[in-house]
Amino acid sequence: MTTTWQTSNARLRALSMAFTIVLLPALAAAPSAQAQTYRVLYNFAGGSDASGPFFGALVQDKAGNLYGTTPLGGASGNGAVFKVTKSGTETVLYSFTGGADGAFPTAGLVLSGNTLYGTAVIGGSGYGVVFGVNTETGAETVLYAFTGGADGANPETSLVRDKKGKLYGTATYGGSAPGTSGYGVVFELVKGKETVLHTFAYSDGAYPECGLLQDSKGNLYGTAGAGGSTGNGVVWEVTP
Repeated sequence: MTTTWQTSNARLRALSMAFTIVLLPALAAAPSAQAQTYRVLYNFAGGSDASGPFFGALVQDKAGNLYGTTPLGGASGNGAVFKVTKSGTETVLYSFTGGADGAFPTAGLVLSGNTLYGTAVIGGSGYGVVFGVNTETGAETVLYAFTGGADGANPETSLVRDKKGKLYGTATYGGSAPGTSGYGVVFELVKGKETVLHTFAYSDGAYPECGLLQDSKGNLYGTAGAGGSTGNGVVWEVTP
């Protein structure tokens, strides 16, 4: 399978392999009168240690530990889920193999209890997966594998999880017959069953690559980078 996303992956691999996690304290009311401090919590070494935390935002547990993803590095070079403590100790919780478990996780994670929920752009059936990783054991579970057809393909962004445990997200491509690229979908995932809430048709937006916002009523908001009446993208709402 060749996808548009693979072009982006080649670009990622061409970038420098030296990356850092940083911590910036909150700005004071009068920043010009306060000296700000900066410190590196951890320097990624590449290889099995993981590499390239380009896109995904970090999530923090009650103890202050930080969790995130890298689309590169890990034991097989297909990305990893990592943990960094407040003191700067890093642990690779899970290394993706590029097979059924997924590959190249670019998005941030959602933490609920001891489970980190996220997406991997490819792997699974070839079109990406939604996964869960246990923060204590590092065990990974594939919650859903996209087929590349009407259900969507190549999820690049972080998920939203509501109080009932339902997961919501977008797939950048798919939403059409297998073998065609499609313009992406908005989906809901409940106990491993996926429901497509909206299929983009270009006229209403195309290629959703941004994370979602959910309000108190369950309405979902997001953006699509192309399409719409002018072809320059849209801001959209879906009411599940």
